[in-house]
Amino acid sequence: MNRQPQVPIDVDQETGVWTTDGLPMLYVPRHFFVNNHLAVEKALGRGQYEAVLYPAGYQSAYHWCSKEAARHGLGGVAVFEHYLKRLSQRGWGQFSFRDIVPEDTSATIILEHSAFVLAQPQVQGRMCYMFAGWFAGAMDWLSDEAGRTTRARCRELSCAGESGEHRHCVFEVTPVAVR
Repeated sequence: MNRQPQVPIDVDQETGVWTTDGLPMLYVPRHFFVNNHLAVEKALGRGQYEAVLYPAGYQSAYHWCSKEAARHGLGGVAVFEHYLKRLSQRGWGQFSFRDIVPEDTSATIILEHSAFVLAQPQVQGRMCYMFAGWFAGAMDWLSDEAGRTTRARCRELSCAGESGEHRHCVFEVTPVAVR
């Protein structure tokens, strides 16, 4: 196992704040995050929690893409690729494109080794819905950068947590409307 951080981590000696690429970060055990995630899902109900997470994740991904594009001088699909790479490096799972056509506001994203599936091996069903808003936000950033007005939506088509039916999770980004 590579013991060197795959992403740069800077720790402010005075405040203890961790940053990566200039963004403040939190470093917590996976079980801590997943247990909190499940507690909120139980309290609100899955449908309501998913409805709250989607726009929050969308906004965060859009903001991240904007900041990272400027910081690294990236544009177009390279920003979305960088986003998937950073998510993969930060322990959420291993993300890759099956396909992406920004001009059509479409993509298929594969997730292997999802943190949610690994943390809940006894649970059956789709458990990676939290990522859907993230991918729509990243796609809309691409659209805005290119001057396109089409908006994206994303949904989890299948999950590795569904009774062992799937080897990985699949997310589909599709166009919804013109602003």
